Amino acid sequence: MLSWDEFEQEDGAAPLVKAAALEPAKTETVNQESISPVTETPVAPVSPREQVANFQSSLDASEEERNANALQKAIDDLEELNIEVGLEELEGSANRVAVDDKRMINCRADLNQLVPFKYDWAWQKYLDGCANHWMPQEVNMTADIGLWKTPNGLTDDERLIVKRNLGFFSTADSLVANNLVLAVYRLITNPECRQYILRQAFEEAIHTHAYQYCIESLSMDEGEIFNMYHEVPSVAKKAAWGLKYTQELSDPKFNTGTIKNDQALLKNLIAFYCCLEGIFFYCGFTQILSMGRRNKMTGTSEQFQYILRDESMHLNFGIDMINQIKLENPQLWTDEMKEQATQMILQATALEIEYARDTMPRGVLGMNAAMMEEYLQFIANRRLIQIGLPEQFAGVANPFPWMSEIMDLRKEKNFFETRVIEYQTGGALTWD
Repeated sequence: MLSWDEFEQEDGAAPLVKAAALEPAKTETVNQESISPVTETPVAPVSPREQVANFQSSLDASEEERNANALQKAIDDLEELNIEVGLEELEGSANRVAVDDKRMINCRADLNQLVPFKYDWAWQKYLDGCANHWMPQEVNMTADIGLWKTPNGLTDDERLIVKRNLGFFSTADSLVANNLVLAVYRLITNPECRQYILRQAFEEAIHTHAYQYCIESLSMDEGEIFNMYHEVPSVAKKAAWGLKYTQELSDPKFNTGTIKNDQALLKNLIAFYCCLEGIFFYCGFTQILSMGRRNKMTGTSEQFQYILRDESMHLNFGIDMINQIKLENPQLWTDEMKEQATQMILQATALEIEYARDTMPRGVLGMNAAMMEEYLQFIANRRLIQIGLPEQFAGVANPFPWMSEIMDLRKEKNFFETRVIEYQTGGALTWD
């Protein structure tokens, strides 16, 4: 390695810069008798190392000067700050928030003041969601991989169910997350509800991750699965139906404050909580969880069970939020609005029945399309009742009572006994 000493003297040659003093410069004398001879003081040579050090020192001085100038500019800019800009936006939110100041929509109170809580149920759901944090990689997919790669491990109908559901759900949870982030969060004016919405958005990301993890583990054609919502009609219709309720609200210029716009927000919440998460997910969940009950695709089924637990809480939160908005804004819940909400739930039910027929052309896993149709009508009646509307399907029953047992989540272990169902990162969770 070349050192500074080697740089100054190479191959035994004389130093590049000699250390000897320079010869005294010759000067002319005007009067030799009155002026004594003058000899210049020897100047020490500067080594390359010293030259570099001097150059770096000059750079450092320049950098210090630039930093000082930048700091002074920042201080000068702050001196000119107009504190009145934005005061109108802060009007009404400068004081401490009282509980009675809080409202679900169109609230002028400071949204940055989380407490005091008005909606304790929203904060409790946030805590419960945090206590039930999970990650897809925690689930063992080894058995699923072996079964999927075995030529006769699953029937063609069972393989169709797995692919269709991963195709729909891999996009559906992204649509839900986009709606929360781009539309709902900005328009809900309650901080504890916003806190839960942030948690829900993260959980939707985990769900999309889980579907990707299953698809990658099973070595599926990712292009086929992730583009299914463009290419398969029964999947595409459900995605398109939900997206139309996001488009208006995701416009940055859209704001609540009028009956028309407030009703648009309410319809969005019904579409995504009651219909997308409350109806569109149930055929697929039932199919995959039925496979798990038969000890097939147990890893995928376990992922779906944790997702179902999260989605059940999302659904309950959304219904509470819808009903609270109705309570605080009774002028929105007109007969016309009730009819529109009913039609939305009926449309969602029809689309999910079409999806069931597409994914189950024949009987499979102890179920068929006719049984699924009755189950979806049973679910639709529940959604209608939960938001204060009358049932639309008389006499329907639940043909899959085991689904209610799974959704209760009260067992110590899940139905295929691979891990504890009430996995938590902290705290004690009850499902009352």
